[in-house]
Amino acid sequence: MKKIALVPIDNRPICYDLVEDITRIDKDIKLYMPKIEDLGGLYTSANIRNIFNFLENLEKVDYLIVALDTIAYGGLVTSRRCNNSFDEIKKRIENFKNIASKKAKKILAFSSIMRISNNNINEEEKEYWKDYGEAIFDWSVKTHKLHQNIINNIPSEILEDYVSTRKRNFDINKIYLDWAREGFFDTLIFSKDDCAEYGLNVKEANELEKTIQDENIKSAKVKTGADEIPLSLLTHAINSKDKIKINPVFVEKDSINLVSKYEDVTIKNCVLSQIELANCVIDNKKPDLTLIVNNFQKEQGDLVLGDKINLLNQNIEFPKSPYFIADVNNANGADKKLIREIFNQKYENFYGYCGYNTSANTLGCAIAVAVVKFLAKKNKTYNKEAFKKLELIRFLDDWAYQSISRKPVRETKTDYLTALNEEKNELNENAKTISEFLEYDFKEIKYSLPWNRSFEIRIEVEEK
Repeated sequence: MKKIALVPIDNRPICYDLVEDITRIDKDIKLYMPKIEDLGGLYTSANIRNIFNFLENLEKVDYLIVALDTIAYGGLVTSRRCNNSFDEIKKRIENFKNIASKKAKKILAFSSIMRISNNNINEEEKEYWKDYGEAIFDWSVKTHKLHQNIINNIPSEILEDYVSTRKRNFDINKIYLDWAREGFFDTLIFSKDDCAEYGLNVKEANELEKTIQDENIKSAKVKTGADEIPLSLLTHAINSKDKIKINPVFVEKDSINLVSKYEDVTIKNCVLSQIELANCVIDNKKPDLTLIVNNFQKEQGDLVLGDKINLLNQNIEFPKSPYFIADVNNANGADKKLIREIFNQKYENFYGYCGYNTSANTLGCAIAVAVVKFLAKKNKTYNKEAFKKLELIRFLDDWAYQSISRKPVRETKTDYLTALNEEKNELNENAKTISEFLEYDFKEIKYSLPWNRSFEIRIEVEEK
C-alpha cells in the first residue's frame, strides 16, 4: 500500500476532488488530505491551525506532497493578499519543516512565484488592483526590461505595498531553496503562472533558476504552470520505480514550437517538461503509453474570451495500444470536433482525456490519470469504475461545460447559479453521450459553482 499525503493549494475541484478521483483508480493507494472546509477559497484563507493539526496527527507516509502557499499564506490567492509579516510567515514554515521531517519518507513541494496579472480585475488580487493592475504590470515590465524604476500614475503607498509583498514572498522562496540545498525536499518546484516575457515575476524566476543551476541543486526546478503541479508530483511519487515510457505524438507536427496562451515555453517543451516532472521517460519505439497532443496549428484559441475557436484540422490516427489525449487546441475548453472523433473509437485502449485550461494544466492532469491507470492495471489493483467516473467528470467539465454551457453562464444577466440551472438539461444530455462511450451508468449528477464564478464547476456523480 502506497501512503501519500497531499496538502492542496486551495479548495477548488481541480485541486481537491480530482486528486481523490485519480487516486481511487488504484486500490493500492492510500490518500490523506485535510478536510476541504479547512482549505482556502477565492475570498477565504485556509484554516492554517487545522492544517497543522492534520499534519501533526498524520501517520508516517511514503510521500508528503504539499502546496507551500497553503502552509505559508493560507492558499494561492491569499499569498497575494495576506498582510502577515515576513517574520510571522518564517516562523510558520519553520514549524512546518519540523513537523514534516518526522511524517514522511520523502517530501515533494511547490511554491508559486507571485504572478502579475495584466488587467484591472481584483478578484484574486489586493483591492487596489481594480484601479492600478494594468499600471503595476506595465511598471513591472519596464522595470525588468529597461532596468529602470519608471514610475507612472501609481500612488507611492500602493507601489510600496506591492513591492513589499513581492519581496516578502520572494524571500520566503529563497528560504525554501536553502532547505533544498540541505536535502529537505525530494523535489521542490517553483511555479510560474500567467507568464509574460518581462516582469518582476520573470526576473525572480530567472534568479532562482540561476542559483539552482550554478549550485547544481538537483531537487529544485522552476516550471511554468500552477494547478497541475500537485498532480505531476503525485504522478512522480506513484511512478518512482517504474519510469513509464511515453511516446508524445503531436497532431500538428509543424507547430510544436509555438507558445500557448498564458505560458512562456513552446508546446513541445511544455510536453517534455511535464513528462519529465511526472518521472516518465520518452520512448518513440516501444512506449507503454502514447500521448496524443491535440496542439494548435497557428495560435491557441480560447472558447470563452471571444478569441478564435480552433477545431481539429486533420484526422487523428488512434493507436491500437494504450493511448491518452491532451487537448490543448484551445485554452479553457475542448475541441468539439476532436470529441466526436474520440467518441467514435472503441473504449478498450483509452487511458484518459483532459482539456482543462492551460496547456500545462491539461498535460499534468492527462499524464497523471494515464500513468495511475497503467500502473494499477499492471499491478492488478485497477478500479475500472473509478476511472470511468473520473473521465465522465472530465468530459463533462472540459467539453460539455467549458466548451458549450459556460459561455451562456458567464454572459448571464442573472446570477451564475440560475444560469447554470438553465444549462442542466443540455449538460445531462451530453452526460448520456459520454456514458455511452465509457460504458458507464450513473444515477444522478449534481452541478455547482463553488467559487461563485463561471470558471470552476463542481460535478458530483452519484453511481448506480
